[in-house]
Amino acid sequence: MTQIRNQFKLIHMDKQLTNNTFATLSKVGVKHLVSKKGKLDYISWADAWTLLKTHCPDATRTIYEHEATGLNYFSDGKTCYVKVGITIEGEEIIDCLPVMDFRNKSVSVDNLTSMEVNTAIQRSTAKAIAMFGLGISLYSGEDIPSEPAPKPILVLGSQNYVKVLKYVESNKELGVESLLAQLRTKYVIDGGVEVALTVACK
Repeated sequence: MTQIRNQFKLIHMDKQLTNNTFATLSKVGVKHLVSKKGKLDYISWADAWTLLKTHCPDATRTIYEHEATGLNYFSDGKTCYVKVGITIEGEEIIDCLPVMDFRNKSVSVDNLTSMEVNTAIQRSTAKAIAMFGLGISLYSGEDIPSEPAPKPILVLGSQNYVKVLKYVESNKELGVESLLAQLRTKYVIDGGVEVALTVACK
């Protein structure tokens, strides 16, 4: 009877551990491992993998290959993506990540390099690990497009206005409508400023 109880206790503990994997991994500190790329914070795939294996020794990684081509990436005919799965205690999470260049823009399938595919696989590895909780806070807000900064208002007599006025006077041959259209991509122009620039353009 005691043996049955102990076996049940072990099974129950294993079940608890599985249910709490996310809660456990999301509390693991990664701040000391954070690096920056542009405005984004990240931890390297190697650091993420080391931490994961420290806390979940049974964790495995699967790099998916295209069934028809055998290649380790997939394509929609224009761009490419990779698929990486992380499995912990029998649960797999698969991350799909576009193959991107250094500006985080999708790479055309015609210009694809093996190095870009490899980099995407390692980044996808880190993201799949994060789905289990480890370092997930680094991805908060990643999918929210940044709002463009509001355009400054062009004020008569301001330093910006003086620069714009010189530009308008030097480029009168472009015509007032063309000049105003250009300026509106950078500034908010009210009626008074528009009239002053139109006069300066004559």
